[in-house]
Amino acid sequence: MALLGVLVGAVIIVVATAAAVSGSGLPVPGYDGLAIGFYHETCPQAEDLVLAEMREIVQEDRTLAPALLRFMLHDCFVRGCDASIMLKSREKIGERDANSSYSLRGYEQIERIKAKLEDECPMTVSCADIIVMAARDAVFLSNGPRYQVETGRRDGKVSCTIDADNDLPPPGSNIVDLKIYFSVKNLGWKDLVVLSGSHTIGRAQCGSFARDRLYNYSGEGRQDPSLNTAYAPELRKACVAGDPFDKTYVDMDPGSPYTFDLSYYRDVYRNRGLFVSDQALLNDKWTKQYVERMASADSTDEYFRDYAEAMTNMGRIEVLTGDNGEIRKVCGAYVD
Repeated sequence: MALLGVLVGAVIIVVATAAAVSGSGLPVPGYDGLAIGFYHETCPQAEDLVLAEMREIVQEDRTLAPALLRFMLHDCFVRGCDASIMLKSREKIGERDANSSYSLRGYEQIERIKAKLEDECPMTVSCADIIVMAARDAVFLSNGPRYQVETGRRDGKVSCTIDADNDLPPPGSNIVDLKIYFSVKNLGWKDLVVLSGSHTIGRAQCGSFARDRLYNYSGEGRQDPSLNTAYAPELRKACVAGDPFDKTYVDMDPGSPYTFDLSYYRDVYRNRGLFVSDQALLNDKWTKQYVERMASADSTDEYFRDYAEAMTNMGRIEVLTGDNGEIRKVCGAYVD
């Protein structure tokens, strides 16, 4: 399969705290109770097991790599990286049931990985850490960097629709709103522009962008004037006007939708970003400069280093560690 070839030349990135374990074989302390190599003694094969399962998952369906990358953002931005996105609600009032979780995929795959880890190390590895490790490996299996991740998170017990709808930045957000959404989570402008590059892999449903970009910009019944005029007709062929639930898929990075590279920034620089939030990166001095630099870069080295750092920062949002939270046998437990 093509994805097997993708692994050749993939980059391993080391950030922040250097090595997976110290010279003594002990975990390297990280942020607020997290550590690189947290499971070194209790489940030393944890990260290898996650990667092996992710290889199978992505080979079966390559669209699940970007889906599981998106899954981490949805978990971490809502109540922190605590696997609350996995919790179920019989009353349909959990994060899964929020409008912002519409089209989110990855629940079954996280449970699949969790089952493997339960066979090897019962009640040891949290669902929250599995989500973070799976996202890292989704990037790696798309020819991106395999950076090191801090682990040691524990799982939350609360999941609310209102939190998801309030805390996740909508795809139609302008740059001011985007920076506010990120700053509330202790993330800066650089995290915003770097993590937006995740859109270099994957697809989006027409219903998530067509109204704002193609048919009713700012409620004025017209096309977004900033959208590339040669690109717009291509999108119009795929997306039906006036259907907010149009499930037709469009590649977010048409040139290389399953390769983690810099073409996202080249598209945004040419006004070919799919979402309003992509285009918005050109409306701030600092994010625009970064887009321009990545769009003209000859190498992915700088971006891969920045991406590893930004993902580490996102993985630190409101984490539960120590005696807080729990370790669940099944990630998709019911909250009611």
